[in-house]
Amino acid sequence: MSFVRDLRVATHSLIRTPGLAIAVVLTLALGIGANAAIFTLVRGVLLKPLVNRDEDRLIYVRQSAPGIRTENTTFSVPEIQDLRASVKTLSAFGDFSAMDFTMIGLGEPRSIQGGVVSGTYFDVMGLHPVLGRLIGPQDDGAKADGVVVLTYRFWATALHKDPSVLGKTVRLGSTEDRSATIIGVLEPCVPYPQDTEIIANVVTSPHHLSATMVTGRIHRMTELFGRLAPGVTLDQAGAELRSVYSAMKKDHPEAYSQEGDFQIGAKLLRDQITSGARTVLLVLLAASGLVFIIACSNVANLILARTVRREGELAVRVALGASKGALRRMLLAESLLLCGAGAALGVLSAQPMVAILARYAARFSVRALDFRVDSSLLWAGAALAIVAAVILAFVPRLPSSSGTSSTFSGTQSGLSLSSGSVRITGATSRRQRIFAVTQIAASFVLLAGASMLITTLMALQRTQTGLDTQHVLAIDVPAMSYGRTDQQVVDFYKEAILRIDALPGVSKTAYGNVVPWRDGGGPAASGLQFSADGHVHAAGVEDPRAQWRVISPGFFASLGVPILAGRDFNALDRQNNDDQNAEPVAIVSQALAQRMFPNQDAVNRHVYWTDPVLQFMDGTEAQKARFVAPRRIIGVTADVDDAHVVPEPTLTIYSSMDEGAMYGGRLFVHTGANPYALAPSVTRIIRTMSADQPVERAATLEDIRAEVLTPDRLNSLVFGVFAMVALAIAVVGVAGVLAFSVSARTREFGIRLALGSEPQRLLKGVIAEGTVMAAAGVLAGAAFGFVLARLAGRYFLDVKMPGALPVFASAFVLMAVAVIASVLPAARAARVDVMQALRSE
Repeated sequence: MSFVRDLRVATHSLIRTPGLAIAVVLTLALGIGANAAIFTLVRGVLLKPLVNRDEDRLIYVRQSAPGIRTENTTFSVPEIQDLRASVKTLSAFGDFSAMDFTMIGLGEPRSIQGGVVSGTYFDVMGLHPVLGRLIGPQDDGAKADGVVVLTYRFWATALHKDPSVLGKTVRLGSTEDRSATIIGVLEPCVPYPQDTEIIANVVTSPHHLSATMVTGRIHRMTELFGRLAPGVTLDQAGAELRSVYSAMKKDHPEAYSQEGDFQIGAKLLRDQITSGARTVLLVLLAASGLVFIIACSNVANLILARTVRREGELAVRVALGASKGALRRMLLAESLLLCGAGAALGVLSAQPMVAILARYAARFSVRALDFRVDSSLLWAGAALAIVAAVILAFVPRLPSSSGTSSTFSGTQSGLSLSSGSVRITGATSRRQRIFAVTQIAASFVLLAGASMLITTLMALQRTQTGLDTQHVLAIDVPAMSYGRTDQQVVDFYKEAILRIDALPGVSKTAYGNVVPWRDGGGPAASGLQFSADGHVHAAGVEDPRAQWRVISPGFFASLGVPILAGRDFNALDRQNNDDQNAEPVAIVSQALAQRMFPNQDAVNRHVYWTDPVLQFMDGTEAQKARFVAPRRIIGVTADVDDAHVVPEPTLTIYSSMDEGAMYGGRLFVHTGANPYALAPSVTRIIRTMSADQPVERAATLEDIRAEVLTPDRLNSLVFGVFAMVALAIAVVGVAGVLAFSVSARTREFGIRLALGSEPQRLLKGVIAEGTVMAAAGVLAGAAFGFVLARLAGRYFLDVKMPGALPVFASAFVLMAVAVIASVLPAARAARVDVMQALRSE
């Protein structure tokens, strides 16, 4: 009951100081709201269990080749068969091959991100349907009917949860078109390894049934999952996988080059899913923790100031017999009221913040795609409020019953009372300055980190790509082979190019199989092995790798890329392609020409593909033979790095679309007008030529590159906001400490002025006081930030030390704002009225 009485007294006390109460509540709301939001996000993405059955036994198996800079080579069918036959610590394996389909039969023709799985996949993953059934063992085999399972997200967003989709037949196009029946809808779950829209059985992909897919050990395109057998640990499974894998490499040395340094490893699926977001979310959590420290430090200063002004009340309570415990309980009641109100306001403001941060986190982990706010937001806010309340309740130094007389006589070390004036003595003054320095130190860490991110972003945005990004519209027009020969597909694109070129404002249209930055990465980014005239293959060492790009004549002109030597493809090359005895031709990048033919003219020299995986390519034997035959170089072009936002020297071999066997399908339209104004006309032309043809994702190269930079931009924005909020609170804290110091030293300033001190000297003194606090905070922040970065670098490889420019810029900003914050209190000190100051005692 006594604490309830304390709460009532605290309520009346705070009502008498509404300004302070509002300032404290708003500051705490900011600190508690940010931390509650980010903790909720961290819990939902990193800590919350998956919906998968027995997820602690579900693992992801990865094969990598760090020697050739390939983090994930995926697996081939023979490799999976060997692991299934030999590994006993895993009770079952599930396989998933990422595939891009074109789907016809559910509204508009569309490109679909899909997966091809065997009948064990869903059982291994421990997932269930919300509608219909999932793919099972009965759906395996070449004679099975094609079936499709829709993911919940696709069913909910694209089909509006229409239950009548069950039983519908769709046409799926990849290398060939196949029909499939929709048999079910998957429960909401984390989509991995990609944000999949449909999952189909193997028969829907003719390539998966081919002999090359089934027998080719180096034909790797399948992700592998497994379930730990009962009683088996992850370490035991990892050890057995490595042992079996070592035997596989000995039995098939031709499939595992020494240079590649092939390795195998296993992780819990949850750890694998969250690995991309772990670093950024933990750094974000640390940033929000610094904001909480800054907010509590600022509020602590306000509480200290209020306690000094209440020293008469506290002294009277002590004189009337109140114990330290009773006084501390009273302060705790006030802190709980303030922190509770701040937490309530913070939690309310955190809900929209969580939604924004979830979209931000989705850039780093697919797990954040379906994030939902739950009760953790409430109890995180409550926990932070209690922590803050306890801290704030024990910040002030209290008078004791034994020191009552000294308190009234003005000798108490923390508080002083003399004739109703307010003075601040050693202990309280030191505490206020410590809190202010703490705010500046934490602000410096945040500001330096945000400055580093912003500097990096600005450098990325200034980087020259070598492409005319503003005037080129890229449109996905995937190759549709249904009912068409390879030549008919080529002719379709040629006719489309002619018609689009006839549109007003179009200067050049071309075909390419990859949109820069959007399609250039992924598993194929390592390229294919090739060789050239004069290159000698070394035993045990892979040939160099180059990107393979299929383009039409005019591709380089459309993208604004110069041809440095030789010529572009032309109609004569088309005639040569019709002649199977004619010599194939190619255009190569400048980096490739310099590497393979240093100080020589590359034109009329030869390059040819040597990668063993090419034996598994689709097409006739004649097409395969022509593809790997030596190609005469007819041109050298400037490098086009379509995988990295910061261009690197890139080895690329371009072949003409006239060779047939089209993959991908992208049109590039160069115009001097608004590129987006052309999108409807281009779509209309394509659909007139083929009603079933998907036409999607029209965007300028500039916007595509901006989309790739979105994670960097979001990093800069989020951490920049944190830094600005921290800076604002710190500035208010410094100004508050100095203002209170000036108020408490009014008599001192009056005496100094009366003795002849110049007002400018007082002005400089107060500003110097603020500068010293800022300098101490910067030094403390630099030391703390250095230790924190070194410690974090041991566990998170992505964490980097900021450069000199962000550090010095942050220090300069903090020092500058500290001086500015000191000006108002300093001016007040310089304007003290001497007579009024002397009469105040």
